[in-house]
Amino acid sequence: MAILLLSLPPHPLNPKPKILNPTTPKLTSKLTITNNTPTSKRDLILKTPSIFLISLIPQQYPTAHSSTEEASPPPKSILSGIANTKSWFQFYGDGFSIRVPPQFEDIMEPEDYNAGLSLYGDKAKPKIFSARFASSDGSEVVNVVIKPSNQFKITFLEAKDITDLGSLKEVAKIFVPFGSTLYSARTLKIKEEEGFRTYYFYEFGREGQHAALVAAVSSGRTYIAGATAPQSKWDEDGVKLRSAAISMTVL
Repeated sequence: MAILLLSLPPHPLNPKPKILNPTTPKLTSKLTITNNTPTSKRDLILKTPSIFLISLIPQQYPTAHSSTEEASPPPKSILSGIANTKSWFQFYGDGFSIRVPPQFEDIMEPEDYNAGLSLYGDKAKPKIFSARFASSDGSEVVNVVIKPSNQFKITFLEAKDITDLGSLKEVAKIFVPFGSTLYSARTLKIKEEEGFRTYYFYEFGREGQHAALVAAVSSGRTYIAGATAPQSKWDEDGVKLRSAAISMTVL
């Protein structure tokens, strides 16, 4: 399932690696962090062949997940792979904020912000993204999606934290697409006024694309921030994109 819009080239950049381990790679440690022309360009981005627009939007009733493929390990500490984002523009959305990488442009149209609202009894247009930004060439994208938490786990109780949806490993089955190579999975603890909020971080690749995803829950809603780029660009801009995803804060 997917939350992100990953642009795919006509053919994968690299052949699909051999599956070395039939089980999901061991998910890694916990980490505590203190929280301190436009139209044509948009059309080009939206028309680019893509994956995860369908495959990354979490399933309403998750099914058994495929084995992820073993890959070279990420940096030992996630802190060694993120940048200081305090100087970046901070976008405030519906219950969240996120830092936007320099020179990224807002590619949401006015009608996108009004999606999900019903006027005069008309059927509301489904709202997919709550925020969406892209690099000048449209190949690197940062977006935020908000979904009711009960779409991921049937419960009569309102989810207050992402741990209510399951463990880091269990929730990976919802957010990491089928057949992906999982590079890293972390539990982030963000200090807030009333204690700590848990965020789950996943970094993975699939068919020449690389993605970083952060998810959190508040008041029955799940907030998912994703940053994606072709693998060839991630090697250069991965720190920036990973930092953007991790900068999402639930308000």
